Amino acid sequence: MTPLAQILVQRIRATGPITLADYMEICLLHPRLGYYTTRDPFGTRGDFTTAPEITQIFGELCGLALAQAWMDQGRPEPFTLAEPGPGRGTLMADMLRAMGAVPGMTQAARVTLVEASPHLRQVQRDRLGDVSHVDHVEALPRQPLFLIANEFFDALPIRQFQRVENGWAERVVGLGQDGLCLGLAPPVDLPRRGQLGDIVEDCPAAPAIIAQIAHRIAAHGGAAIVIDYGGWNGCGDTFQAVRAHRAEHPLASPGEADLTAHVDFAPLAVAAMRSGAMVSRPVPQGDWLLSLGAAARAERLARAGDTGAKEAVRRLTDPSEMGHLFKAMAIWPHGAPPVPGFDALRLHADNA
Repeated sequence: MTPLAQILVQRIRATGPITLADYMEICLLHPRLGYYTTRDPFGTRGDFTTAPEITQIFGELCGLALAQAWMDQGRPEPFTLAEPGPGRGTLMADMLRAMGAVPGMTQAARVTLVEASPHLRQVQRDRLGDVSHVDHVEALPRQPLFLIANEFFDALPIRQFQRVENGWAERVVGLGQDGLCLGLAPPVDLPRRGQLGDIVEDCPAAPAIIAQIAHRIAAHGGAAIVIDYGGWNGCGDTFQAVRAHRAEHPLASPGEADLTAHVDFAPLAVAAMRSGAMVSRPVPQGDWLLSLGAAARAERLARAGDTGAKEAVRRLTDPSEMGHLFKAMAIWPHGAPPVPGFDALRLHADNA
């Protein structure tokens, strides 16, 4: 039993079962024993590998897409260049390098990272130099905002509800003979339809965060690109844990495994529209990257001696790898051109 598991067991014995949202928040962000507060989980020596760690092409294309949006909106300055959950700073470093080819852009940018982990903040400073940090998206400056969020929303705490005879019962973490186990709370009424045994997930924080981002973009200009694995109005149990690049049970190693769930882009799009911004439909990551020239960039790098460039792009774009599992969605202000690679979603927010 991990040290954090012992703390969880003591809490549950004292106050009863906890929601999956509480469990995820404690496991990921406990100030002494939380997963993100105690380690660098990225890359081959960590627990998982994200797209920026696979190839520089990913960050370069993200940066150039935001650069085109910046130019399309009249090159505002100063502006906030932000990333929530920036990991080791790899994506931001690659974006800044690509943006350096756009006259005046990096000089106008005020890099601001949304990061709760003191350990990762230091890793990011070591990589990027003198950057600003804030604890929450709400603390981002109220000025033009150009933002990238890659694999950020999947780590936000979720709640799960299972369809039972008399309604929907929330899945909770309690105690069994062998330690932590999943159980069901008393049923409640939810405005959802479903078959007996169906599971639905809710991430209350995600639409609120998107609303903050979209409100700034609608009021001050800018653009946001959200990239994550998930779908549209999804259903089912997607709660999962990864440790040393292998899946394990989410209750097996509290504080020592990454916990995530698939992102439902539908409520994010609705939140963006209700905040006054334009939003795209989510498109497969592979299609988006290829539309921006990922294959041509890999070919140029291969000719320059990067023997892994083509294989890296294949991993990011192939439908059987990351190409279709991951989706990309963009947000921009009314009256501005769409972010490159995206089209406006034709959906009324009240009917979504």
